[in-house]
Amino acid sequence: MPVSYYPGCSLEGTAREYGESTLDIARVLGIELKELSDWSCCGASSGHITDDSLALALAARNLGIADTVGLDLVVPCAACYSRLKTAEKRLRSGRAIVGIPDTYQGNYRIMHLSQFLWEDIGEETIRQHVKHPLDGLSPVCYYGCLITRPPDVTGAVDPDNPESIDNIMTALGADVRRWSYKTDCCGASHMLTLPQVAIPMIQKLLDMAEEAGADSIVVGCPMCYTSLDSMQETISQETGHEYDTPIFFITEMMGLAFGEPVDKHLGRHSVDPRPLLSQKGLL
Repeated sequence: MPVSYYPGCSLEGTAREYGESTLDIARVLGIELKELSDWSCCGASSGHITDDSLALALAARNLGIADTVGLDLVVPCAACYSRLKTAEKRLRSGRAIVGIPDTYQGNYRIMHLSQFLWEDIGEETIRQHVKHPLDGLSPVCYYGCLITRPPDVTGAVDPDNPESIDNIMTALGADVRRWSYKTDCCGASHMLTLPQVAIPMIQKLLDMAEEAGADSIVVGCPMCYTSLDSMQETISQETGHEYDTPIFFITEMMGLAFGEPVDKHLGRHSVDPRPLLSQKGLL
């Protein structure tokens, strides 16, 4: 299945684990990811808090490239997805964006990777490729703010209770735990400027995951991943409570279940997930 693919900046830098594991599972599932030629940064998140016109133009430039290809556009990064969907809404409203020609058609869908995997690839195909079911793993699934909200931009049917990552993890054999915080903000955009605001937000998510009986958290956003994974040592030192909850990208979990070599990804995590996976007999 060929689709257009917008990796965004993070998947080639701070979230290489996400980028590499996305390519791995695409190969297994027979997905042909056609990376947009000459794609550029979408402006998340500094662009849209600085200059709205610039932010829209940065995102729309990539939509103009996708328009010439005419395939559905798959986006793994939640922040990139949000910016591209925002620009799409502006274009569909008939309002101009600097640099985008009047010939723009937009006859394609923009889909977050988790949505595409569940809705277009589907449960049956995912289950067919599971070689090592994730038996014994009890994660909660975390979507963050931007995959489903605002719903008038994303088109999410149930923005407060998305299910795509939960459903995928269940198809992989995991015992997914239910919780009420899957779309709460992790404060990632405040991490550098207002850490006193962001850190309590991260701690709350970690506490609620623990209360739900989860042994890990599965995400589909590079910013959420960085917040939850990298700040646990700091929070442990500040609170005296030890936080060591492994954080996984959904594609790493799929790769693990599909029998792909994921250890190259797992070794980069701040909270080493390999002891948990070894304990569960998954490594």
